[in-house]
Amino acid sequence: MLRARPETLMLLGALLTGPLDPAGSQDALSLPWEVQRYDGWFNNLRHHERGAVGCRLQRRVPANYADGVYQALQEPQLPNPRRLSDAATRGIAGLPSLRNRTVLGVFFGYHVLSDVVSVETPGCPAEFLNIRIPPGDPVFDPDQRGDVVLPFQRSRWDPKTGRSPSNPRDLTNQVTGWLDGSAIYGSSHSWSDALRSFSGGQLASGPDPAFPRDSQKPLPMWAAPDPATGQSGPRGLYAFGAERGNREPFLQALGLLWFRYHNLCAQRLARQHPDWGDEELFQHARKRVIATYQNIAVYEWLPSFLQKTPPEYTGYRPFLDPSISPEFVVASEQFFSTMVPPGVYMRNASCHFRKVLNKGFQSSQALRVCNNYWIREVLKATAALYNQDLSQLELLPGGLLESHGDPGPLFSAIVLDQFVRLRDGDRYWFENTRNGLFSKKEIEEIRNTTLRDVLVAVINVDPSALQPNVFVWHKGAPCPQPKQLTTDSLPQCAPLTVLDFFEGSSPGFAITIIALCCLPLVSLLLSGVVAYFRGRERKKLQKKGKESVKREAAKDGVPAMEWPGPKESSSPIIIQLLPDRCLQVLNRRLTVLRVVQLQPLQQVNLILSSNRGCRTLLLKIPKEYDLVLLFSSEEERGAFVQQLRDFCVRWALGLHVTEMSEKELFRKAVTKQQRERILEIFFRHLFAQVLDINQADAGTLPLDSSQKVREALTCELSRAEFAESLGLKPQDMFVDSMFSLADKDGNGYLSFREFLDILVVFMKGSPEDKSRLMFTMYDLDENGFLSKDEFFTMMRSFIEISNNCLSKAQLAEVVESMFRESGFQDKEELTWEDFHFMLRDHDSELRFTQLCVKGGDGGGIRDIFKQNISCRVSFITRTPGERSHPQGLGLPASGTPELGGPGLKKRFGKKAAVPISRLYTEALQEKMQRGLLAQKLQQYKRFVENYRRHIVCVAIFSAISAGVFADRAYYYGFVSPPSGIAQTTLVGIILSRGTAASVSFMFSYILLTMCRNLITFLRETFLNRYVPFDAAVDFHRWIAMAAVVLAILHSAGHAVNVYIFSVSPLSLLACVFPNVFVNDGSKLPQKFYWWFFQTVPGMTGVLLLLVLAIMYVFASHHFRRRSFRGFWLTHHLYILLYVLLIIHGSYALIQLPTFHIYFLVPAIIYGGDKLVSLSRKKVEISVVKAELLPSGVTYLQFQRPQGFEYKSGQWVRIACLALGTTEYHPFTLTSAPHEDTLSLHIRAVGPWTTRLREIYSAPRGNGCAGYPKLYLDGPFGEGHQEWHKFEVSVLVGGGIGVTPFASILKDLVFKSSLGSQMLCKKIYFIWVTRTQRQFEWLADIIREVEENDHQDLVSVHIYITQLAEKFDLRTTMLYICERHFQKVLNRSLFTGLRSITHFGRPPFEPFFNSLQEVHPQVRKIGVFSCGPPGMTKNVEKACQLVNRQDRAHFVHHYENF
Repeated sequence: MLRARPETLMLLGALLTGPLDPAGSQDALSLPWEVQRYDGWFNNLRHHERGAVGCRLQRRVPANYADGVYQALQEPQLPNPRRLSDAATRGIAGLPSLRNRTVLGVFFGYHVLSDVVSVETPGCPAEFLNIRIPPGDPVFDPDQRGDVVLPFQRSRWDPKTGRSPSNPRDLTNQVTGWLDGSAIYGSSHSWSDALRSFSGGQLASGPDPAFPRDSQKPLPMWAAPDPATGQSGPRGLYAFGAERGNREPFLQALGLLWFRYHNLCAQRLARQHPDWGDEELFQHARKRVIATYQNIAVYEWLPSFLQKTPPEYTGYRPFLDPSISPEFVVASEQFFSTMVPPGVYMRNASCHFRKVLNKGFQSSQALRVCNNYWIREVLKATAALYNQDLSQLELLPGGLLESHGDPGPLFSAIVLDQFVRLRDGDRYWFENTRNGLFSKKEIEEIRNTTLRDVLVAVINVDPSALQPNVFVWHKGAPCPQPKQLTTDSLPQCAPLTVLDFFEGSSPGFAITIIALCCLPLVSLLLSGVVAYFRGRERKKLQKKGKESVKREAAKDGVPAMEWPGPKESSSPIIIQLLPDRCLQVLNRRLTVLRVVQLQPLQQVNLILSSNRGCRTLLLKIPKEYDLVLLFSSEEERGAFVQQLRDFCVRWALGLHVTEMSEKELFRKAVTKQQRERILEIFFRHLFAQVLDINQADAGTLPLDSSQKVREALTCELSRAEFAESLGLKPQDMFVDSMFSLADKDGNGYLSFREFLDILVVFMKGSPEDKSRLMFTMYDLDENGFLSKDEFFTMMRSFIEISNNCLSKAQLAEVVESMFRESGFQDKEELTWEDFHFMLRDHDSELRFTQLCVKGGDGGGIRDIFKQNISCRVSFITRTPGERSHPQGLGLPASGTPELGGPGLKKRFGKKAAVPISRLYTEALQEKMQRGLLAQKLQQYKRFVENYRRHIVCVAIFSAISAGVFADRAYYYGFVSPPSGIAQTTLVGIILSRGTAASVSFMFSYILLTMCRNLITFLRETFLNRYVPFDAAVDFHRWIAMAAVVLAILHSAGHAVNVYIFSVSPLSLLACVFPNVFVNDGSKLPQKFYWWFFQTVPGMTGVLLLLVLAIMYVFASHHFRRRSFRGFWLTHHLYILLYVLLIIHGSYALIQLPTFHIYFLVPAIIYGGDKLVSLSRKKVEISVVKAELLPSGVTYLQFQRPQGFEYKSGQWVRIACLALGTTEYHPFTLTSAPHEDTLSLHIRAVGPWTTRLREIYSAPRGNGCAGYPKLYLDGPFGEGHQEWHKFEVSVLVGGGIGVTPFASILKDLVFKSSLGSQMLCKKIYFIWVTRTQRQFEWLADIIREVEENDHQDLVSVHIYITQLAEKFDLRTTMLYICERHFQKVLNRSLFTGLRSITHFGRPPFEPFFNSLQEVHPQVRKIGVFSCGPPGMTKNVEKACQLVNRQDRAHFVHHYENF
């Protein structure tokens, strides 16, 4: 085939030793000729772009696309490329050249091609003509999978072409289309500057002057790694003018040749013209090198390749188009590929052929070159692939079929035509005497210069070592090759390798994704730690005042561990032996767990363990479950035993001490669990007898039921167990009275029969029986009369359940009023008839009074037991004179039941027959019956009417968010710029770009929901009718949740993108990210971690996820209640959030930054709002008065800043200078707008409010000057300030949530007293409190309102939730006393107010229904609630249920704390 000649060996070997002369002068002078541009522009003065970089190829024949525009012909129109390759290119390697061409001629042809054409650069957006591999291909598909394809990316094209059949797609040339030495000097001025040394007119060299400098990063040199080893890097890669100058060692050698030749010419010129500067030296040398190169290429190399001589040069032809044609690319470059030999000999100037060391193979005679070889006799096989229709034959196989040794007629004509046009159409051709470049003498010198002369000049070799024409070897030439090279004596080519770009990255990628998903968990763990320490700090503050008391209480106790039973862990306790024959057990919080009352002469059994350290003892007391104690040492146990002995001796108790092993001791112990099982059977049979139910309904019994039943029926209840069964404390007076009454034998325990007797009275007894039982209980001296003192004691025992909410004076007043109302004011003692007569108006309540026993929870007994329990509910009525009555307590149709005893009938007279007033709970308006569908439609209409403002605002915001999402998703998915990113990662780019736009919009405009000053101002404008400003915080949360969901989707989209980019070749990434990647031939993309952690968008994205995880977790309701400061500090990370968002998009990896478009306007508004707050935040406010109120409430009264205007119901934020100036907390003002000072009621529920209470608890000697000052920010508006916009308003306050209504009530009464015209005509205030003592300060405000409310504007209803709503005996009596007090003194027994007091929780839905009847003409009623979330949710639910009706509409505004 081809004969490897010594010239090539000399080029590869001897070139490495040639020295160069020193550089010349650096002086710069003007040049007398027009310097040729590096980029090829303006060579043709009529058509400036001809031959320029990026110019399209000029077709010589019409395009042949499948669609006539741009789609390439593929199967089935053409044969499968792999089959065609197998048929045509599996020739024999090592055939000699028929023309004795040298290898230098082949690779010089490659060098010339790199100078005039480059179409290897992949096109953008990337298009692939993937080659399907036939199943079973021995190289690519040995496993016969049938799904293997070879990716083939199409070359870069002119984007102005490929739009119609008249304008088909054309490729573009990435280098200059002239023989201008662009492979030596580069195709641009900047590239040339990167190659120059700017000293002596020379090209820059590396450490060794004989070699160019290494290829640097900015220079887009082809840097493909070794395909066999994958190694790459700058080592051995030199900076040349040709992008692919390092692609193979032969092109590299030619690049070195011209590098040295240029510097040699520059050195000669410098010696000849020492006054020339660097630029003149460089341009003269460049001009001479280009001319020499043009002469060698056209007049020496081309005739040797074509065996034809070009026509004589006749001068420059400006109208000739010299553009490179695609046909020339095929006829030259593809033909050269068939001429490459299997190997190349390496020799020096003395004709010594040296062996070549191969990696992984022994030394060989020549350098291995891998290639496929053309089979010359393939006409039949090729015709078969084209279905015997050779008219479909393409240019390359057709041209090869007619070529034999030399290019065939077609290829020869194409190549010759191209070079002639390049010569004649080049204004800077060296033979053109009109361009002023060279004189005729110089032209003649250049024409006589050959490549042999260049080699001799550069490497200083003896001319006799080279033949005259180095492109052809003739017989007799020096250094003949030893033999024709074949593959037999050469190593095998490196096998084809499949590069899996993601190989080894799967675990790391998975770990990274999992780590990012775990960021919220890490934040949650961090928040848990913070909440734990904050909670511990709060508990320390709360217990600070109690520690001394507890220490005193623990002094008299003995610490030990109690063993509760098998499979349960022991717990620390303290045992106290009290002086009144009591043994008391406390936990480590000093809470009483158990009290054992010992009786005189009672026998106590003490069992001590005799092994395992002798640390355990068992204390057995008759009729009590056993107490098993574990001590730290035998000495401690001995000390307790001695105390117990002394205790028993002192109180005349018998003590019997025995010993046994610890295991036997545990087995013998009767634990609390066993005692509870016995008591369970006790109560089952107790209720089974009382309620007359079947024995089976009493619950299942164990297998040994008879024994267990006998044990249970003989069991006796202690006072503590009896109190526990009633849900009371053993020390309560009621328990003491009831237990004493039931304990008939006086042994200190209740037997089954004793408990049964008293339970029957409550379950089945008549009102007379129950009143007689109470009478007997409190007839302490058993004289048959109830004295005033005994009556007082009875009432006192009832009051105990409300934490003794009445003083002795108040209780005495109640007793006197009840005696006076019943006509017994002159009596000191009451008979039972007198006592029952006092309860004459509450017979129905007594009828349903029961004894609520906790033991009745098992099986079906609980259901039967609860059938007789009703709920007590109070309602308001149409007129002030009417009183409310219990719902569901109506009597049977027969009327009032008969009372027991003729004496009682006579005493009661006609009063007993008065019917109960009709409840006003049912609507009087006639209701239309609708079908289910009509009801649902009506409910939907009412819902839309109730929340139309919210729905519209959410719909608009959602529509905008969806719109920007759809816009960006559609743009990048279907009409994006020609980068090819949509074809690369369609799902990922749509998801990431769409969500990025939505998140940018949401995170920008979420700032408006926190512009409190702006919202407060806009609330008073007409916009309040269209925008629900009250829901700003809820809208903030909604936007935040929607934004974080989109942010997660955005991250998921980028995770998909990162994976796809990590497995995409560099040629594809260079299209998608042209500003980031350069296709240097390596094909290797960046690893996934580069995208995550080494890019600005990736790293800021990870940080954004971390910031969001922290902010969202710390902003959760659960954590905010435990550490407001943590929420406050972490929420200030929003500044970092926005900084990262700006940086995240500023890198412009895919698009130009757009976040500022959304962010600018909201940021300006938010910044202005913040400036307003800052302008008043730093004004120090003096505290005028500080008072500590019950239930941990701190009252602060402070100066009202000048110009501070607010409305009742608004709130402020304060910071205490003594606690730091950066932590602000929101509180509602309890002062009215007309007052000269401002006031707050702050409940200590967290560390900050607890420390605030401590600061203001210390007495101040200097008056207000001694109190720490405050910073004030506000006021801010909320829904409560709109109470005056409704004709009827309902205010619902729970706990400390009553604070906004204190201001509203005072403001209402003040305006009413001035005669101000107000829309609001009636206010119903519902105060829900556990006990009225918790917020006595509010009772004072209500009392003031009642005194000044002369127009009956305010109706107050107080619900005390501490008292059960059951018909328990004590609750019934309290209810009777309360109603009596209201009736007689027109004020509440518990609060001292005229307001109605109820027991239990408010029934909102019936209450609202009653309001609709009381105010039928009102179409809209405002409901304002503030308190715990559970209460506000109940109010909201009641409003929704009532609003389903075609009646008054309830508008609910609420705040939680």
